[in-house]
Amino acid sequence: MPVEFLGIAATNDGSETGPRSGAAFDKEYTLRLARAHEDHGWDRVLFAYGSGSPDPAPAAAYIAARLDRLRILLAHRPNVSYPTYAAKTFATLDQISDGRLTVHFITGGNDHEQRREGDTLTKDERYARTREYIRIVKKIWTTHEPFDHEGEHYRFHDFVSDVFPVQQPRPGVSFGGSSPAAYAAGGAEADIYCLWGEPLERTAEQIAAVKAAAAAAGRSDVPRIQVAFRPIIAPTEELAWEKAHRTVDAIRARKERGEATTVRHHRRGAPENTGSQRLISIAEAGERYDRALWTPTAAATGGAGNSNALVGTPETVAQALLDYYDLGVDILSARGYDLLGDAIDFGRHVIPIVREEVAKRDAERAARGPQTLAAVR
Repeated sequence: MPVEFLGIAATNDGSETGPRSGAAFDKEYTLRLARAHEDHGWDRVLFAYGSGSPDPAPAAAYIAARLDRLRILLAHRPNVSYPTYAAKTFATLDQISDGRLTVHFITGGNDHEQRREGDTLTKDERYARTREYIRIVKKIWTTHEPFDHEGEHYRFHDFVSDVFPVQQPRPGVSFGGSSPAAYAAGGAEADIYCLWGEPLERTAEQIAAVKAAAAAAGRSDVPRIQVAFRPIIAPTEELAWEKAHRTVDAIRARKERGEATTVRHHRRGAPENTGSQRLISIAEAGERYDRALWTPTAAATGGAGNSNALVGTPETVAQALLDYYDLGVDILSARGYDLLGDAIDFGRHVIPIVREEVAKRDAERAARGPQTLAAVR
């Protein structure tokens, strides 16, 4: 199966290693970064969501109207809008982008962050709401007759949309999480299941959990698997590791100064979400795993989001990514710390290696017959 690459569609040049140089929404930088992804072999970019951050939907529309090929992964939290409204927004964006939209539904793993926008539900209640929300959105995208809905979290009557997606039957649904509740919700509803980069053995365990949840929900298919990393690459191994240590030193320095980028996720002690707890546990158990996985970047941020690194030459990092592909991961998410420069370098030096090797693997498996290919994937 062809591999896909997901980058980041940041609206400014700030990262964990340095403050932004301008406004929170710098439209020239946003376009330059997105164009760098399109021009250097990436398939799609993520427009992330934060309580105080620029709204990702109009930012995504801005990019979609200016670029021809780059696909969009739009993050959305169900607490911020009613599903009838959101479904129309998504369908309109799919029209603007000529069918290049996937929606990533975020349940929310931190009570403090959720309450910033008035969401007071418990974590389990949020998962139940997200599951109901996704089902409603899917129905609105595919139903041309008015319908009623009487659910636990949403009630409406005689609704029908007048705007429908370009993609048929609907855009893709992306979902992430590492708790049993997340596996159950995403296993039932997601087309793409997103994981943060962990050691190979633990990633395999998570993939098995997602597949089991999909089977328990009565699905005959399973979600595609996406895994996210922070690549740190350089022409030699020595230079890559020097760069890695400079990177983590910069993250720690910003954290010591209390700068917002590194502390906003877990302002009140240890993280509440299972994914971040897993990253911290992995970091406490060791710094290096498998071929290139390095955990101090995750430890330095308190497990805040996608934060485990892959360190090495482009060839080393490419081979590490192929190890995950061989587990059944076919969407590889990567984001450097110099957002623009790293997107270009990764696109030039890593993506071509991975694509070439995936093509070889798939050709060899196809030559051995469809049963072999099915067994591996």
